[in-house]
Amino acid sequence: MEKTVLITDLDNTLFDWFGVWYASNSAMIQQIKKISGVDETTLLSEMKVVHQLHGTAEYAFLLESLPCLQALYGDSKTIKEEMNDAIHAFRKARKNKLKLYDTVESTLKTLKELGVFIVAYTESKSFYTSYRIKKLGLDNYIDVLYSPPDHELPEGEGLNTHFEFNQMLQKFTPKDELKPNPKLLLDIIKDIGATPGDCIYVGDSEMKDIEMAQQANVSDVFAKYGTAHFSENPTEYNLLRAVTHWTDEDVKREKLIKEQSHHIPPSYTINQYSELLSLFSFTNFQRN
Repeated sequence: MEKTVLITDLDNTLFDWFGVWYASNSAMIQQIKKISGVDETTLLSEMKVVHQLHGTAEYAFLLESLPCLQALYGDSKTIKEEMNDAIHAFRKARKNKLKLYDTVESTLKTLKELGVFIVAYTESKSFYTSYRIKKLGLDNYIDVLYSPPDHELPEGEGLNTHFEFNQMLQKFTPKDELKPNPKLLLDIIKDIGATPGDCIYVGDSEMKDIEMAQQANVSDVFAKYGTAHFSENPTEYNLLRAVTHWTDEDVKREKLIKEQSHHIPPSYTINQYSELLSLFSFTNFQRN
């Protein structure tokens, strides 16, 4: 089966997003508690409120936004100074944990050499998605990134959200358009000048990635290895649940997705990324 376009999810497909998130946030939380004396229940509760307000569990101005730290230290500048060790712990843990899954880079390199057009499509917001892509060198292989725009910045705050990518173009998906959305996937395919038959789609969520690809008549590949955190780290996953940005409406939406799912098995399942090379015959992309 000849293919010329790879459309790939990022988080828990190319790298262990949950592992990075848990390692960095748990390290930061322990330091916040140690420095401030704030109890964990209060801290996690306030983190959840901030995350829900901004629609992400990766909010760059989290510490300055926590009422418990505002009450203790006042302004943002002082909070950041007092929480320096917590910020350092977060960054150190993130640096240690942020790595591509085995065979991802070699597979992407092979596909690029074959002339395959590589698209990344994620629901994670722009800044941290761009940060991870740059740190992991994925901009050497990805041709176009589609992601939501970033959250709004606090008044008076500045954040350099611009990254110089090696060869990757960045585009934003429409506001509030989330997976599974076969129309959006088809819009992406049309935007790059391809057809569904040219493409394969790889992702770690059967309900969101796989069903979406199937409904768009795109060859679907389930990255089963990306779901390991559910079974291997159930206790750690509780931290994400405790501070999730999901609102009650998001929970209802997820429940509806489950209820409406066709539960059709994935067409292909892989246990490492390089297995893609044996499933399909890849060749040079020609824009339609």
